[in-house]
Amino acid sequence: MTGGGFTVNAPSSGFHSGKITLSVLITCVVAASSGLIFGYDVGVSGGVTTMVPFLKKFFPSILRNASGSEVNMYCVYDSEVLTLFTSSLYLAGLVSSLAAGRVTTKFGRRNTIMLGGAIFLVGGVLNGAAQSIAMLIFGRILLGLGVGFTNQATPLYLSEIAPPKWRGAFNTGFQFFLGIGVVAAGSINYRTAKYTWGWRVSLGLAVVPAAVMTVGAFLITDTPSSLVERGKIDEARKALRKVRGSHVDVEPEMEELMNRSHNVNSVEQEEPFMTVFERKYRPHLVMAVAIPLFQQLTGINIVAFYSPNLFQSVGLGHSAALLSSVVLGLVNLVSIIVSSFFVDEFGRRFLFITGGIVMLVCQIAVSGLLAVVTGVDGRNDISKGKAVMVLVLLCIYAAGFGWSWGPLTWLIPSEIFPLKIRTTGQSIAVGVQFITLFALSQTFLTMLCHFKFGAFLFYAVWIAVMTLFITFFLPETKGIPLESMHVIWGKHWFWRRFVTGVADQA
Repeated sequence: MTGGGFTVNAPSSGFHSGKITLSVLITCVVAASSGLIFGYDVGVSGGVTTMVPFLKKFFPSILRNASGSEVNMYCVYDSEVLTLFTSSLYLAGLVSSLAAGRVTTKFGRRNTIMLGGAIFLVGGVLNGAAQSIAMLIFGRILLGLGVGFTNQATPLYLSEIAPPKWRGAFNTGFQFFLGIGVVAAGSINYRTAKYTWGWRVSLGLAVVPAAVMTVGAFLITDTPSSLVERGKIDEARKALRKVRGSHVDVEPEMEELMNRSHNVNSVEQEEPFMTVFERKYRPHLVMAVAIPLFQQLTGINIVAFYSPNLFQSVGLGHSAALLSSVVLGLVNLVSIIVSSFFVDEFGRRFLFITGGIVMLVCQIAVSGLLAVVTGVDGRNDISKGKAVMVLVLLCIYAAGFGWSWGPLTWLIPSEIFPLKIRTTGQSIAVGVQFITLFALSQTFLTMLCHFKFGAFLFYAVWIAVMTLFITFFLPETKGIPLESMHVIWGKHWFWRRFVTGVADQA
């Protein structure tokens, strides 16, 4: 296995079944469907904020601004209250993701997924029935609380339940369903935009994916790791037989899980949040912070949130702008499927680096095209042909993200931490993602207004930085059982100085 200029042989683990059973397939598909709620919200928000009846009820100043005779195309949607509508979800998600570490440890991965789905469902009802901005934003806060719980628990669930050989492919299922949610939301926005009540339907239909994943969670078992961690040994053994297959001897794997659980019990008097800051876990912590931070600095969610606003600003009509965001989502969805086929074959590093290069080129090209066509002040009209070129470049950019930073950001933090601090590490990773999302979504429209085409260069610089970071600092993790993941840090040219041996990592 290649990682940062060195080779690591995957530890032998003969008792871990590499076969995909029907049970593990169904279980992982049901769990991964929780990505629908996050994807639906990402896809629906931007489209709704371009609907005239929605703006007339909640943000009439934007309509007045758009009708101005001397309008700067980059500043039409610059409204702090409008961005608060989007970003309030991510602030709430930050709070719940940090709390989710304890909830997931105490009540299990599956129950946390159900809790998140139920809270999200209530938020969807409030948004669809909103009569005031306060009600609208309160509904968004509930959506954020729900997403925070599910985003923390689901990647852990998938990494723990899947066979090590196929862990990457199964974990990309979360991003795949997230992509389905984005496309579904964009399609619904396209159909409902013509009606005065269309925005209510778009926001209210968030209850459908929430209901699907909440009911689905009742039909699956929790992960063997989580059950052992909570002392439910018989249930863990039964769950392990179910997902590994009745023909497989699960006792060696059960014994290892129980040994790992003893390590968890040995640090119960310690604070897991403080344990993760110990020197020997420095590599894990850096990755849990850097990777989700960098994912948001690719600019992908900003493009997804505001793509209808962006495409309408650069010359596409309202319907065309909504349809363009659907096209963008479809391209991203296809590239996620490609990632699921190659992540366990070529490895995580290869997909990260190639995706980063593609995104970098596209962001620079979009910035250059807008600079030439619209002028420095952004007041020149842009032709439909040039607007389509912007769409094509952003589609290629979305494809690069879809096979790299999209699914891998959920995968890497969920697989690198030892069991005793796994939920804490995942909470940190999701929390970093949400706080970065909040900051960027709250400032993007203002940044677009003031930086104009330079906003895309801002993200291009970060894409270059993160691609170099992956090249030098991320070891390859494909095919390594979760219980043996500590080996890769001790052999890495940089991280080995922080670890003191295999025993310390267990």
